[in-house]
Formats: sequence, C-alpha cells, structure tokens
Amino acid sequence: MDNLQINGPRLWDSLMETAKFGGTAKGGICRLTLTDFDRQVRDWFVAQCEAAGCTVTIDTLGNILAQRPGRDNSLPAIAIGSHLDTQPSGGKFDGILGVLGGLEVLRTLQDTGYETHAPITVIDWTNEEGSRFAPAMLSSGVFAGVFDADYANSRQDRDGKKFGDELDRIGYRGTVPVGSQRLGAYFELHIEQGPILEDENKEIGIVTGVQGMRWFEVTITGRDSHAGTTPMHLRRDALLGTARMIEAIHALALVEKPLAVSTVGLVEVTPNSRNVIPGSVFFTVDLRHPDDAVLARMEQQLRDDIARIAAASGLESTVEQVWDSPAVHYDAACVGAVREAADHFGFSHRDIISGAGHDAAYMARVTPTAMIFVPCRDGISHNEIEYSAPEQVAAGTNVLLRAVIEHDRKEHERRQVRAVS
Repeated sequence: MDNLQINGPRLWDSLMETAKFGGTAKGGICRLTLTDFDRQVRDWFVAQCEAAGCTVTIDTLGNILAQRPGRDNSLPAIAIGSHLDTQPSGGKFDGILGVLGGLEVLRTLQDTGYETHAPITVIDWTNEEGSRFAPAMLSSGVFAGVFDADYANSRQDRDGKKFGDELDRIGYRGTVPVGSQRLGAYFELHIEQGPILEDENKEIGIVTGVQGMRWFEVTITGRDSHAGTTPMHLRRDALLGTARMIEAIHALALVEKPLAVSTVGLVEVTPNSRNVIPGSVFFTVDLRHPDDAVLARMEQQLRDDIARIAAASGLESTVEQVWDSPAVHYDAACVGAVREAADHFGFSHRDIISGAGHDAAYMARVTPTAMIFVPCRDGISHNEIEYSAPEQVAAGTNVLLRAVIEHDRKEHERRQVRAVS
C-alpha cells in the first residue's frame, strides 16, 4: 500500500475529455444541472464506473452512486464525492475534480487488485452549484435530511421549469430512496477556489471546516413611468433604490472584516427598457462568515438596510431567505487521515477553512467527513479560465487515495479491537 499511486495522465485525460460536454469557446464549461450536457457527462461517468468494476445505482433525485465492493459489503461504504454540474461560465475543475478523482481511485484499486475492507462509493451529486435551481447543494441536502424530496422537485429555474420535470426529461430519476445508503465516512477533493495555497506555495489544503452561508432573494417594487416626462422628485425608481442597497450590502461585510463577505451576483430589472424608469428589481444576496453569530448579525443588518432605503425611496421590499448553511467542523479522525496522507507523500500543506459551500458540508451532518484542497491558478474559480496543473490534481488525488485507504484500515483495526474486548 505504501507505493500505491494513481495514474496522473489518465486522470488528466478524463478531466479534458469530460470538458467537452458543454465546452465553451473560451475553454470553460457551461453544464448547468439537468441539461442535455449534464445527461451526456452522466452517461460517460456511469459507463466509466461500470468499466472499473463498480455497481451503479441512481437515487430518486438523480444522484449517481458507483460502488466497488470490499471484503465485507455489510459494512457502510466509505464515500468519495462531488459534482459534475457547472456554473454558466464554469471551468474544468470545480467539483469535477472531486468526482473524477474518485473515479481514478476506483480505477487504481481495480488495476492493482487492492481490496478494501469496506466498499468504496463514488458519488456525483445533483445540483451542487445551485446556479439553475436554488439553493446550492440541493440533493446532498436531501440526503442529509436538510431538505425533503418534494421541496427539491418543486424548485424552479428562472424560466419556470421544475427540477423534478427536468430530472425526468433527461432520464436520470432512479428508484433508490435518497439517503437510504449507509456511509461510514465521506471524503471530498476540490480545488481551493481561492488564492491562499498558491500564495503560500502549499501543495495541499487540509480542510477543517466550512464557513456559514446564507442566500437571499430580494424584490424591490417602485413604479414604471416615462423617463422623459416624470420629474426626478416624483420618481419611484426601483433600480436606484437597489443601487443604494447594493452599496449598503457591500459595506455591511466591511464592518465584520476580514472574514465576512457579501455579494450581489444576480440582478433582473423590469421592464428593462431604456426610456422607462424601472418599476421592479429582483436581486440575490450571498452572505458568508465562519461564525454563525456574526452571520446572524449580518443578516439583520441586511434586512434593516433594505427596509430603511426602501422607505426613504418610496419603494416596497421583500426579503426571502432561500438557503441557510451553518458553519461546519469536519471530523478529526478523517481530517487526520488527510494530514497523514499528505505527510506520507511529502507534500507541503496547511489547515484551511473553506470559503465556498460543498456537498461535504451537508454530509458532515450524517457521517464523518473531511475535504482536500489543491491550488488553482490565481485563486480563480467559477470562471472559464479556472486552472489547476496536472501535478496539482494528481497530488490531491494521491492524498485522497491514501486517506481513504488509511481510514478503511484504521476502522478495520478498531472493529477488531472491539470484537476482542
């Protein structure tokens, strides 16, 4: 086992091959969840897992679970997972590395004939990004009991299409109940999506937790009126009010610096005509902080600021929280397995808190969990130029492989000790 390593060139080829499904002219990927491109990459993934000797099952929300048997298949599986869906202008690595890194672990075990004690399962989670169907991490959230399946199926995109209908359309609604599979642990490999590892010249990030996140949808209502005939002092300009709110949203994170962040990432103006004063604006807000108490304070400030600005501008406002993901602390034993694996290969590393949400945040509620980060160039993610070098993704996947094997070995030893005692 000490000499066991993944096939780096094969992993890289898989990353480049799957990038063709929804590939963009600028070298990125537009593969929104439950689109035809999502179906194509799912078909590819299922075929590759079956070729690696796995049994593939699909649950009722389209999560794909590929399981390689262990010596004792009555044991709960050790899972590896992430997602294959992307942002509208996504890159080749965000989420995808975690799934294909898991596939490479399966392939390596198959090639070498290495037999784990517990089965190993690789999972592709449906709708991690949340860019088409909010909230993010939707299906892993159902798996963990955060949402129910009816809620997931009812989610609509901006065109009014429902998650459940689109899942049926692409033919990926399975029959296995979501969350019915027993998991003994969960590991997720991911690019950092930030600049810290690259800035500090570290090869591996040992993720100890995830900061808290809250998403909001805001609607501001004023009055449509003619741009040429309505005096400035008689206008109820929803876009002007929104602009002032966006400035306040930016400022509220600065009060809680350096860890707080706030983002308005989507704005829709109605009627969106050059000579009509905007009567309605819809926008989203993303608040994040590692401390849930600070995050709650930020939310209250958000609501106060929006109400204050709306009242001063003669506008009406509604603020709906659509997602609340509390801060997460990962399992000490699983995190320790990642640290030992990085040390084994001699990779430089540091502990790190994830600023982004991941399926692992929900999995930590139901099973021992850990994450592995690798650097990405300039810390850029959710962008077509997102990049992590072949040696970086190979290093992270080798750490993943060894961490999973070490966790499996130690759990087996603990079971033996309990049996004797």
